[in-house]
Amino acid sequence: MSAITTGDKRDGIGFRSERGPVLAAVMLCTGLVALDSTIIATAVPSVVADLGGFSQFPWLFSIYLLTQAVTVPIYGKLADVFGRKPVMFFGIAVFLLGSMLCGIAWSMPTLILFRAIQGIGAGAVQPMSVTMVGDMYSVAERARVQGYLASVWGVSAVVGPTLGGVFSEYVSWRWIFFINLPLGAIAAWTLARRFKERVTRGSHRIDYLGAVLLTAGSSLLILGLLEGGVAWSWGSPISLAIFAVGVGGVAAFVLVERRAAEPILPLWVFRHRLLTGGNLAALGIGVLTIGLSSYVPTYAEGVLGTGALVAGFTLATMSIGWPLAATLSGRVYMRIGFRDTALIGSVFTVAGAVLCVLLGRQSQIWQVAVACLIVGIGLGLTSSPTMVALQSSVGWERRGVVTATNMFSRSIGSAVGAAVLGAVSNATLSNRFAHPPASVAGDHLPKSVDATSSVLTGQGGADAGSAAMSFIRGALTDAVHNVFLALLVVAVLIVGALLLLPGGRPQAEADAGSGTE
Repeated sequence: MSAITTGDKRDGIGFRSERGPVLAAVMLCTGLVALDSTIIATAVPSVVADLGGFSQFPWLFSIYLLTQAVTVPIYGKLADVFGRKPVMFFGIAVFLLGSMLCGIAWSMPTLILFRAIQGIGAGAVQPMSVTMVGDMYSVAERARVQGYLASVWGVSAVVGPTLGGVFSEYVSWRWIFFINLPLGAIAAWTLARRFKERVTRGSHRIDYLGAVLLTAGSSLLILGLLEGGVAWSWGSPISLAIFAVGVGGVAAFVLVERRAAEPILPLWVFRHRLLTGGNLAALGIGVLTIGLSSYVPTYAEGVLGTGALVAGFTLATMSIGWPLAATLSGRVYMRIGFRDTALIGSVFTVAGAVLCVLLGRQSQIWQVAVACLIVGIGLGLTSSPTMVALQSSVGWERRGVVTATNMFSRSIGSAVGAAVLGAVSNATLSNRFAHPPASVAGDHLPKSVDATSSVLTGQGGADAGSAAMSFIRGALTDAVHNVFLALLVVAVLIVGALLLLPGGRPQAEADAGSGTE
């Protein structure tokens, strides 16, 4: 097994003095991925107006998250062999390549393809950052540092949607991808100067067959969920075939992992109560995050009629509450324990989801912002204690695997969530457009789900005050309402997952901070 060292453990003062610059580099790398995850949300209407394909826009989120998720375990193995630094550099390079290609995309299918390339790069950046933090800091310190990392997401949540709105309204949505290039250059330069490691090479066998089966099976299931009921009916032969092959791929993956010498996703992480509960909670958190990021701007712009900039500020309140709550959670879980802290957070999450369900066509934009803020507070109090609990339950030699698995669960939750919620939205819209009232029959109502883009862009064949436009806006309201209902169900299920976590206060680790040697 390879030994990876980021400092000299025998020189405690010298080792600790290096943690600040390394943490700064990690935060920059995290910001690279975080900014791209938030900046595209408010630009979706502009992208649809330019490239078309409203029914395909969930793929912009799901393909990015899917490729990110399925590559996380692969990068975990590669980091054991080659070290974390080269894996991080590779991820940054691929991410920047994908960003440049997204900026020059000429159609929705090409943009979706280039987003997949971005996801492959992000799959290396995010897990390496979190694992390095888990190695360098003790249990008591991790909540504070997790709060720092969460603050990166918070800043990105403010800057990202704001930049997305500014670029969409005043420049071009393409700049939401080009802006990643200078940020990526700064992150790579800082990491090259500050992060030092020594790697002792050992013999490893990477589970390529498992990686292929996981990628193929998951991708087919996502495809079936996204296009079912839109491109083809749910009971059609092609739909059944896609789901059958997808399930078969996932089943084959499980069989391969049970026999693999070094499985890419070890199954033992699903046999422990704490790890199972934490991963299920991460799955739900992924669904909630992508659901709100995808549909809050759509609701604000398409239903309430706000601009992209206002929609961006509205969504930003969620991630403002997230890092603040994550930072506070460290003091709380050291007193009452990981599970109880996370359960308190789940109460906020459910309450925020209820407020989202209550939103309608006559709601005010500040009500949307308050709902997002409460959800953000809940997620901050839930996600940070859960991650620290998982990292603290194993030794250093398994911490990377546990962290990667938890992030894999969250990413898969976001990818599947984007697909399922997209299917809910598209099914609602398709049903409404298939049965329009007689009052709009003479307004030449488009028969496609993509007619929704007319209320998102202010364009289309119908006037803004016509019966057809009112009907389309009502259909979009119903679609988003059903999405919010689904998110409420997920929020309740997270509570059940958190109950699997053992109670009690955390114990100090004997080897805290020594995992880097």
